[in-house]
Amino acid sequence: MRKRLLLCFISLVVTLSLSAHENQGKGFSPEKFQADLEAFITKEACLTNKEAEKFFPLYNEMRNAQRLKFNRIRQLNKTKATDEAACRDIIKQCDKLEIELKKIQQSYHNKFLTVISARKLLDVIKAENKFHRRSLKKMNDNNQKKSKR
Repeated sequence: MRKRLLLCFISLVVTLSLSAHENQGKGFSPEKFQADLEAFITKEACLTNKEAEKFFPLYNEMRNAQRLKFNRIRQLNKTKATDEAACRDIIKQCDKLEIELKKIQQSYHNKFLTVISARKLLDVIKAENKFHRRSLKKMNDNNQKKSKR
């Protein structure tokens, strides 16, 4: 379940990057994307307004902390390693960063449980995954339509 969440979050970062790049002239809005995500999660997890007001600041705080790690992992993955030692170093650094990501996630899950129930938190996690899968599918569908033109 956690690997799936990590993969979905990585997908989100990639989706945001690709969407921003491809939609430069079309007005991609990270703020709109965030608002859509929050609305979807709120609806899918049946969060009350009060729960959402307490939950999303923590959620956004977690995502900002994770984003720094994801950006570093992305930089490392773009590195052109020339020898075994360099490759080994990149792998070790990425592993360390992924462990740090899991620690951030675990810490925030505990914080989330102080503002919403475990059932709702699980529903939030599922909703976030669903939203990202739909976003990726929509982006893929749009890319396929563009390539047919």
